[in-house]
Amino acid sequence: MHTEKKETLYHNIHQDIIDRCKKGEQKAQFQLYKLYYKAMYNTSYRIVNDRMEAEDVMQEAFLKAFDKIGTYSGRVSFGAWLKRIVINHSLDEVKKKKPDFESVEEGHRPGEVKEDQQGEEEDEGELKEKIEQIRETINELPDGYRIVLSLYLLEGYDHEEIGEILGVSSSTSRSQYTRAKNKLKQELSNKQ
Repeated sequence: MHTEKKETLYHNIHQDIIDRCKKGEQKAQFQLYKLYYKAMYNTSYRIVNDRMEAEDVMQEAFLKAFDKIGTYSGRVSFGAWLKRIVINHSLDEVKKKKPDFESVEEGHRPGEVKEDQQGEEEDEGELKEKIEQIRETINELPDGYRIVLSLYLLEGYDHEEIGEILGVSSSTSRSQYTRAKNKLKQELSNKQ
């Protein structure tokens, strides 16, 4: 027997535009696109690691979102609903390349990597340079590592959610994240 819970609906600041999109108004769709384009592109790019592919994925995701906007119920923010579509499309593209998501059961133990200790403050220019180096290094990681790092660190998903999104167990997500983090540290120390 299915009992329906009373849920609070999320109040979107752009609800009027969303409502106009539900009516098929193209001008409203363009407004919504402009509001969310950059964030959704960045989300896709962090997963697919290719600018042109991220652009294509994002365009397809927006088309699907506008097609399915009638199913948006308001239980989460519109941005979260749209981001899930973008992430799913991005992962579909990456899965075509068959990334390697290592299983905990495989018994692989990551090598120990010492954390870099910083004793002094760095100026802003050095910090920006390091951030860019970290971004580049993340992009160089194997797909499985890069995706789990991006979903966990940059998109804010927990391991249960990542496991659900990727079709793996939460423990596999945790171990993949640990390996990815260690690999990232190792690659960064190799570049110094």
